[in-house]
Amino acid sequence: MKSNRNYPLLLSGQFLGAFGDNAILAVIVGQLTYLQKAGAITATELRTSNTIYTSLLFVPYVLLAPLAGYLNDRYAKTSWLVGGNALKLLGTGLCALSVWFGPTWQGAGYLVVGIGACFYGPAKYGILPEILPRERLVKANGMVELLTLVAILGGAIAGSVLADVFKDRVLVSYAVLGGIFGAALVLNFLMTPTPHKAHIRLGDSVGEFTSHLRDLMTAPRLSRILIGTALFWVCGAAMKINFQPWGLEVLHLPDNTQIALLGLWLSVGVMAGSILAGQLHAVGDLRRTKAYGLALAALLALLYTVDSFGFWRLPTVQLGPLHLVVPVVLLLIAAGVTAGLFLIPLNAALQAESHPDKLGKTIAVQNLFDNIGMLTAGTYVFVSVKLGLSSSGVFLGLALGVAVVVAWMKFAAKPAAS
Repeated sequence: MKSNRNYPLLLSGQFLGAFGDNAILAVIVGQLTYLQKAGAITATELRTSNTIYTSLLFVPYVLLAPLAGYLNDRYAKTSWLVGGNALKLLGTGLCALSVWFGPTWQGAGYLVVGIGACFYGPAKYGILPEILPRERLVKANGMVELLTLVAILGGAIAGSVLADVFKDRVLVSYAVLGGIFGAALVLNFLMTPTPHKAHIRLGDSVGEFTSHLRDLMTAPRLSRILIGTALFWVCGAAMKINFQPWGLEVLHLPDNTQIALLGLWLSVGVMAGSILAGQLHAVGDLRRTKAYGLALAALLALLYTVDSFGFWRLPTVQLGPLHLVVPVVLLLIAAGVTAGLFLIPLNAALQAESHPDKLGKTIAVQNLFDNIGMLTAGTYVFVSVKLGLSSSGVFLGLALGVAVVVAWMKFAAKPAAS
């Protein structure tokens, strides 16, 4: 069933949901900043708590992937767009309880938000072939990624502002976040319901998920597509975690707002790359994917050199309170462009070439891979810090890892249309 209103409602609800996902993390982590300033926790404890909170969002994707696939195959995907946001709203309420009952409730609440995101994820991508013609999938994927990245960046900045402005009134921040998730829920509720398949059963679905996972892993082309999309999120998570110490130690940025702008420039590049991918590549065209991946590795390696080569630090531009190191800004944008060009054709090919009756499970498997990748990124940065690797060294190690994985990737020919 196709509806002219479903696509814009999907985009609007997806934007608000992703915005809230990142804003609530920024509110939680922002409280840690003030605890450190007050001497209640050390810098090491802040980084440890930050890593734990950030990882909570990814855990449900790893543990609940089979269930998410079942629910999105069995029931209308529009139902799980609504259900995912309902869980996020519940999680926000649990976070608010931390005002009275301590920080454990923030962890529990953010975990519930992660569960909602886990169930929402397969629906937001799996619904696209149900509401759009095949020839629009690449551009639609690009638009979903574009809005998601804007929401990630905007949510992180807005959440940081909430954490600063309402540092002594955290309940106000959670009330704003509840309104955001509530609006996303309403937008998705207004969508025309998509088909459901009442014959699908949980036990059978879990077994089929395991079998489907095995099939995808043994498929020469689709397995590499899954590894490729996961690699994108490894890079994104590792860079996000590493921006704070790198911005302070290498660029000598004065505050968190300046550090947050590093993510802005990276996201601007990814958005541009996502749009370009929709213009340059038809569905299934992965001929340049390897070149994009190697270019990304090279740009990550260049980030390592910022610490040792002074030419990266000039010229600078002062825009009010903002201090922009122009060469670094351009380098981050370029890295984002190559990352977007790398990801979007992979996403479209996975959706178009997967069995249509198992698309929910395919997207759930993809979410599993992507979130294992992000947990791997967190582990990599954590271990790097414990081993004494500098923030610049983290970028170099990431570059080497990307280069090795991309060099290994070789895509088989896409299957013939049936």
